[in-house]
Amino acid sequence: MPKKAEELGPLAVSRLNTPGLHFVGGVAGLALQVLPSGGRSWVLRVTVGSKRRDMGLGGFPDVTLAGARDSARDARLKISKGIDPIDEMKRARHLLKLEQANAVTFEQAAKLYIDIHEPSWHNAKHTQQWRNSLANYAHPLIGQMLVRDIETRHVLEVLEPVWRSKTETATRVRSRIESVLNWCTTKGYRDGLNPARWKGHLENLLPKPGKVAKEEHFPALPIELAGSFMSALRDHHGSGSRALEFAVLTACRSDEVRGAVWGEFDLDTAEWVIPAERMKMKQEHRVPLSESALALVRSQLVAHQESTGLDKPAKNDIVFTAPRGGSLSNGTLNAVIKRMVEVDARWKDPKTDRTVVQHGFRSTFRDWVSERTSYPNDVAEMALAHTIPNKVEAAYRRGDLFEKRRCLMSDWAAFLAKAEKPAQVIDLMSKRG
Repeated sequence: MPKKAEELGPLAVSRLNTPGLHFVGGVAGLALQVLPSGGRSWVLRVTVGSKRRDMGLGGFPDVTLAGARDSARDARLKISKGIDPIDEMKRARHLLKLEQANAVTFEQAAKLYIDIHEPSWHNAKHTQQWRNSLANYAHPLIGQMLVRDIETRHVLEVLEPVWRSKTETATRVRSRIESVLNWCTTKGYRDGLNPARWKGHLENLLPKPGKVAKEEHFPALPIELAGSFMSALRDHHGSGSRALEFAVLTACRSDEVRGAVWGEFDLDTAEWVIPAERMKMKQEHRVPLSESALALVRSQLVAHQESTGLDKPAKNDIVFTAPRGGSLSNGTLNAVIKRMVEVDARWKDPKTDRTVVQHGFRSTFRDWVSERTSYPNDVAEMALAHTIPNKVEAAYRRGDLFEKRRCLMSDWAAFLAKAEKPAQVIDLMSKRG
């Protein structure tokens, strides 16, 4: 037991400024430590078990003399009960650090999740859709909540306002919230079942998506107007117009066309090979080029030679370049169609009266194959780079029906090269009106 010192008052304590340990009395072992730098702090010298320990009680004057004595008495009381107050304090600090490390908000967790998974996603557009949908619908309501505190009622607050009016968007937001929270559980940021899970949970609280909203297809032109559209499109200049024309001729997706580089083309064999990493299904896709598509690519080559002065472009050079260089933006092809609609209102989907989009021409192509040709279904699906839904058939399918698809794409180009008779178009327009 330390020798009991004379009990000092607040004024006397405030005047202690000689470096060293000054015992202030009132509680055995309580001292004010004065540092050479002038800093002062409270120290309680105690014996815990068989070891002498110095326990810090805080700085002076933030911790007053009275406060230091109260803390010292509490510490000595714990020691009398066999508790080490210093170890207890260390454990408390450690738990606090763990608590703070696990105090992750949903917005923080979503950002971490997206950053980690972005390299495995198809393209930048997919990543942006993740960020935008969560920023618009989830973050305003649960973004600043700790993920460990998010419950079913909070998820419903996000989903219910848009579940009926924007069903497709809402279902994607729900799925993304579920993915983020699953990741949080694995990381140890939260416990328990996922409040955003659908099966056996939210399906009991929300109507099934298919019951509240009809599936919306991409606006597409009727087969009868496809040739007239292509004729009008050829009157429009610019890389975006040529990219759109090429996309229609090949029935390919916008990303595939806008990202096309010269190294993917063999103009001698009239073949375009899109590598797996640029395909939606992550499988290499060979595209047979019809004479029209091949001529278009050759015209792009001439334009490239004239603009650069080089006879041969580099393998990684973009085929359809933006005016300022690089690839065309995501909305370029549809912007071309919008400008065409301003001149001619025919380029709208007669079922919805919405302006058609580039992706809708894949539907027009599919309708043409089914209604105007005798090509088998699997040839058309292979041309669209769709996967074979039947797993058994997919396991045995080795070829890609390339030569059959070459004939198909040549017939498609020939069809697009001629417009329907005026009477047929007029009849179609009258049905719309």
